[in-house]
Amino acid sequence: MTTGSLVKRALTVAVAFVVLLLVLGQLLGQPILLGYVATGSMEPTMDAGDGFVAIPSAVAGSPSEGDVVVFNARELHDGGLTTHRIVDETDEGYVTKGDSNPFTDQDGGEPPVTEGQIVAVAWQVNGEVVSIPHLGTAIMGVQGVMESGYDLLTAPLGVTTAFEAENAGAIMIALGIAMLGFGLLVERVGPHRRDTTRSTARENVYAFWTTIGLVLLVLVTLATAAMVIPSGTYEYGLVSTDDPTDDPQVLAPGASTDLPRTVDNAGYVPIVVVHEAESSGVDAEPDRQVVGPRDSGETTISLTAPETTGEYARHVGEHRYLAVLPPSVLVWLHGVHPLAAITAVNAVIVGVTVVAVLVLFGSGDFRIRRPGGHVPLWTRLQRKLRRLRRDD
Repeated sequence: MTTGSLVKRALTVAVAFVVLLLVLGQLLGQPILLGYVATGSMEPTMDAGDGFVAIPSAVAGSPSEGDVVVFNARELHDGGLTTHRIVDETDEGYVTKGDSNPFTDQDGGEPPVTEGQIVAVAWQVNGEVVSIPHLGTAIMGVQGVMESGYDLLTAPLGVTTAFEAENAGAIMIALGIAMLGFGLLVERVGPHRRDTTRSTARENVYAFWTTIGLVLLVLVTLATAAMVIPSGTYEYGLVSTDDPTDDPQVLAPGASTDLPRTVDNAGYVPIVVVHEAESSGVDAEPDRQVVGPRDSGETTISLTAPETTGEYARHVGEHRYLAVLPPSVLVWLHGVHPLAAITAVNAVIVGVTVVAVLVLFGSGDFRIRRPGGHVPLWTRLQRKLRRLRRDD
């Protein structure tokens, strides 16, 4: 393989990776490694449509004054994601502001931003945001094309649902199904061409470490998803007022209340759960617990109303780890960094899997015999359908 082909392949993989991150970020509603600004509120740091490298909050840690952060706003942009700079820090949270705006977000009615609302921090070098010119413009252009195509396809069918990220995901799935159907059709009725090449690869023989690598990739992906997806930040509304009510979240200034929280484990592996306060005036007891498989645990969230009347939000972070290590070790690793605990869990899964496979199967290549493997896919599907009819 020449240097040029290697560079071309590397560029192709890089572009595909960037596109995948952007699509996933849109579907999940938060930037994954890459983000962009849609307005000019951050000029001259970033122009409208510029992109930036977004470091997830779990990796970046606690932000500080001067950082540009992406947060889930409560009032701005109808509660959508906002990218602004932290200009101050108070007991209630961070004060944020667009570089080109004449006033802070909090002067405009946005409550102080708590750590639990922050989903990413823009990467900065020597205090300057590393921006990617026109990245957002390109993405918004693609979204516009998809929206136009969506409207064009759905209008004749009388569909009135607006185009959203979930619609984009559905369209991608539909295109995948359509491509599968097209491939079956071509295999069935398309022109047949005799294969004049001869392969030197052994049929149905799979290299040991390649196979193990694929299996481990699946296991590690599933394990990471089982830890990351249920984790997150939970918000509790709180009202501090001189006229408290029976509502446990409407309190007199300085008063406290306790709210129960149930932690469910729907999996078949015990989990270690760590609760962390991500804003002032909130606490969890116990702050760590082990929940057995297909079981649930209880924790108590304590909220304290500020002395100043008003409406407030309190945030509690919940982190989950598969209990493949002693709970005390996982809690200690979590204290170092959540990624350290996740990495340790995955390392144990990899080690146990490799040892088990070596003991059971040895280190030789795998050979899988598949009777009828030479039969075309369309013919195999027809045979399966006939068997199903006979069984009925």
